[in-house]
Amino acid sequence: MALTDTFVKNSKPTGSPTGDKHTDGQGLYLHVKAAGKYWRMSYRFDGKQKTLALGVYPAVSLAEARARRDKARKLLAHDTDPGTAKQEEKQAKATAAANTFEVVAAQWLLATSANRATITQDKVSNWLRKDINPHIGTMPISTVGPRDVLAVARKMETRKVFDSAKRIVQICGQVFRYAVAEGTAERDITADLRGALQQAEKKNYAAITDPKQAGDLMRSIFYYTGHPCTLAALKLTPLVFVRPGELRTAEWAEIDLDGAEWRIPGSKMKMKNDHIVPLSTQAVDLLRSVQPLTGHGRYVFPSLRTGERPMSENTINAALRSMGYAKEVHCAHGFRATARTIMDEVLGERVDLIEHQLAHAVKDANGRAYNRTAHLPARREMMQRWADYLDKLRTGAIVIQFKKA
Repeated sequence: MALTDTFVKNSKPTGSPTGDKHTDGQGLYLHVKAAGKYWRMSYRFDGKQKTLALGVYPAVSLAEARARRDKARKLLAHDTDPGTAKQEEKQAKATAAANTFEVVAAQWLLATSANRATITQDKVSNWLRKDINPHIGTMPISTVGPRDVLAVARKMETRKVFDSAKRIVQICGQVFRYAVAEGTAERDITADLRGALQQAEKKNYAAITDPKQAGDLMRSIFYYTGHPCTLAALKLTPLVFVRPGELRTAEWAEIDLDGAEWRIPGSKMKMKNDHIVPLSTQAVDLLRSVQPLTGHGRYVFPSLRTGERPMSENTINAALRSMGYAKEVHCAHGFRATARTIMDEVLGERVDLIEHQLAHAVKDANGRAYNRTAHLPARREMMQRWADYLDKLRTGAIVIQFKKA
């Protein structure tokens, strides 16, 4: 006879050493023991009599026990052992619980570390630690959904760091693709977020592009009285056209002073392509002067606090501010615009050479991207002319400017 809720509630152990079994039907029974009341199901599979545990009363009610029995019977109808299926499900849950987003992200970060520069590795690690893991780090990666990642990005957007929000979603996508390859996730769920993020308002970097003002700036730098490494970085910046991040992470191993070249690996470049910077005689002399100070270490411009890390990203801008140049007037990145504008509009240099030296995407007549060594002799001559021109601006030797027709 089928059990009732009242009977299950009121049933008591009778003192039998093996407990008392009360049948509900289709293999389900309630096993009443001194320790508690247990739902069990008897079944046969591959000719063997087996028992399946379905839970403990009252956590599992009679109705829930019947539902679990029916689920097990469906598995049997499809020639699947419900006991084995239960163990596999338990193992899958344990695996999912162990493979949290934070754990998998740490595995991905380590496995791919060789593909990133140290400074980039540190930045990605900080994003994970400060912005991502506090929100989704403890979740099994198999349970993280698009909305979870979007919520993290939205918090970044409220701080107006739109580029960082986009980068965080990209990082999460890379972690998910790694998890797919490792079998701990089904797919990259960040693909569902395309078009969901806010776009930052594109702003041009503040830059001095007037030759007379550029001359004043060169004089201000020349008479700067800050730390010698900061002064050297300030003097080198207008001579090399590189982005601030590329300058401050410059390593001595990348620089050939005898060959007057700085070869920056693609891992440090915005476009991910190797880049060659021809060094003018002024740039070489400047680097030789700083070599006794930092040449024993890895970075040309190390942190003022520890030589194990590169110069802070705020150092150059802070120096410019101390010299009276507000952020609306000129910034570290603005030296690139200074060179781009004056070399084109005043000195009449070839635009393709300028763009190539700025590491912009330059293509030849057939639409192919120039390689890093393209027009290197011509670029070397151009960089020397530019360095000489800056010297003349600084000393006031230039009176009449040549304007390109």
